[in-house]
Amino acid sequence: MKRCSLTRVATALIALTTVTALVAGCAGSGSTSETDASDVTTGLVGNQESGGDPQSGGTLSFATYNGVSSLDPADRQDGGATGGNEMAAIYDLLMRYNPESKAFDPQLAKSLEANGDNTVWTLKLRDNAKFSDGSPVDGGAVVWSINHYLEKKGTHTQVWKASVADVQSPDPSTVVFTLKQAWNEFPIMFTTGPGMIVAPSSMATGTFTPIGAGPFQVEKFASQDELVLAASPTYWNGKPNLDKLRFPAIVSEQAKVDALHAGGIQAAYLRGADAVHNALSAGDVGYVYTVNMGGVGNINQREGRAGADVRVRKAIVAAFNPDTFNERVEDGYGMPGSDMFASWSQWHGSVAGNGYDPEAAKRYLGEAKADGYDGKLTYVGLNDPAAQRSALAFQAMLQAVGFTVEIVYATSINDLVKAMYAKHDYDIGYAGFNILDESPFVRMYGNLYSESSSNVLGYKNATMDSLLAKLQSAASDDDRKKVVEEIQALVNETAPMVTVNTGKYFIPWSKNVHGITPSADGIMLFGNAWMAPDSAS
Repeated sequence: MKRCSLTRVATALIALTTVTALVAGCAGSGSTSETDASDVTTGLVGNQESGGDPQSGGTLSFATYNGVSSLDPADRQDGGATGGNEMAAIYDLLMRYNPESKAFDPQLAKSLEANGDNTVWTLKLRDNAKFSDGSPVDGGAVVWSINHYLEKKGTHTQVWKASVADVQSPDPSTVVFTLKQAWNEFPIMFTTGPGMIVAPSSMATGTFTPIGAGPFQVEKFASQDELVLAASPTYWNGKPNLDKLRFPAIVSEQAKVDALHAGGIQAAYLRGADAVHNALSAGDVGYVYTVNMGGVGNINQREGRAGADVRVRKAIVAAFNPDTFNERVEDGYGMPGSDMFASWSQWHGSVAGNGYDPEAAKRYLGEAKADGYDGKLTYVGLNDPAAQRSALAFQAMLQAVGFTVEIVYATSINDLVKAMYAKHDYDIGYAGFNILDESPFVRMYGNLYSESSSNVLGYKNATMDSLLAKLQSAASDDDRKKVVEEIQALVNETAPMVTVNTGKYFIPWSKNVHGITPSADGIMLFGNAWMAPDSAS
């Protein structure tokens, strides 16, 4: 019988928040009929109640993965798990990724068209789109917002600067982007931070004020506790059906599931494999999405660290058994595997990742020790019960082949980020690359490009840099898949990290909730959301 743990940290580098108790209310959304999502990698799951015509009114409470500390999209909060839902509700997205058609659809933008070779992209804006302060969403505002994002070094700044040569607004309804090389997936940038358009007036006082053109406006913001948004009467697509959208902070993933079933919240963001399993077992409906390399063992290979020796890195990779990790950490509910792109992915190719091979691990480690390596590694993780399970699993597998692993627990997420990203004071750590199937380039570049500020590995390889450029400019999916195979082969040869598992995440909602619209990276849009009368309050 598998145990149901209360929480699991899917990536140790996402901040934990303060618990807010949410009990009470009306009848829950639990069900005795299990939701089968086994054949769904990305899409809606479960038996949604027939809602009839959209109803107006009510407050929808959505417990996201962690609370936000800032309402500025430039402050590294633009993924679904890290503030993207909140930011999209306030600012909207220029473009939305449509998981059904696998295309990029205009959202706040009217259109986005490329020239013949995908090097020049022309964005057209809607005539009726206005910010909450009444000013128009015009070309000047879009250029200002993107520059603001870049100046504050938002999450995708480096990818943007490496890709975009020039931005011009020839008239108020148009913005033209000239790229440094062809990129047919460029619209993905507008489904995230650069596409969350902030009004120029947001910095009028010198202190940031959240002024956007999204379906909701800020009513209350208590950092890491609660964000309450009210429907915007001036939204370009009409005033939302919901009166309010509330984001309470709940730490425990199982507590989110319980609150959903008790009626204290109407939607939740779940990343832990056990919590996802529990919600699906309860018959919850919602949206599933899957990412490549949801779990990764980071190996610090900077000069002076043990991982600078490729034999040490290869020993670490060969010592790691994803199936063992799944049983010990994921309660057997995860999707373990050593391939960068698993069998479900459209980018899965003929080159397999280096798998579990303890004898090879002992051989590589023995060679390194013969040249003077002492076999010691420092694992840095968060001092949290779920994160400790990950640390102990790594420690046990590595020590089984001859390493000596010291675990150092950071007392806060800030200390952990400082140790790994600022001081680079670690040998091993567990996090997630979360490579999106809809556009693998962006996060592969961030994690593997030699000069990327997000390259926590310290991995520097000229061949990889060339392959990443080739991946970006690939003209077709077949070409892109061939490049991914070359990247997997290079990763096998150089062992920059341990591929642990695929991440399968779930956003469940009450069965009388309708109209939530998914985009890329777990960002959900609430402009058309509504609740059946019995849940409106």
